[in-house]
Amino acid sequence: MKSYRKELVFHLPTRRGLVNITQQVRQAIRESQVKEGLALINAMHITASVFINDDESGLHNDFEKWLEQLAPEKPYSRYQHNGFEDNGDAHLKRTIMGREVTIAITDGDFDSGPWEQIFYYEMDGKRDKRVLIKIIGE
Repeated sequence: MKSYRKELVFHLPTRRGLVNITQQVRQAIRESQVKEGLALINAMHITASVFINDDESGLHNDFEKWLEQLAPEKPYSRYQHNGFEDNGDAHLKRTIMGREVTIAITDGDFDSGPWEQIFYYEMDGKRDKRVLIKIIGE
């Protein structure tokens, strides 16, 4: 069985933002030379998420509005976590959106529905953050 590891690094200039990483994951699968297996893609920071959904700007705006209603950024004083940092909301938002996705690899590409795309969602940006791609298979 083969094993392949790759890290993606992001530095978003804003506090929150979405990045479509589908093509980067596909490239990593090609580099791995795995034809049949699994890929794990996970955010390596507690204030970021990786998830699968549609690449549609209205939906992305809906995520932002919905998450902001559930865990508003301000006032910072509403979160007991805040003190040294002001990112209590980002921790809660990440919990809702999830840490990772696992995808099946068949014939050297990942199996997906017609509209499925892989996203990195930054919730406390303006610094370097990493995403791990771990691929195993034959």
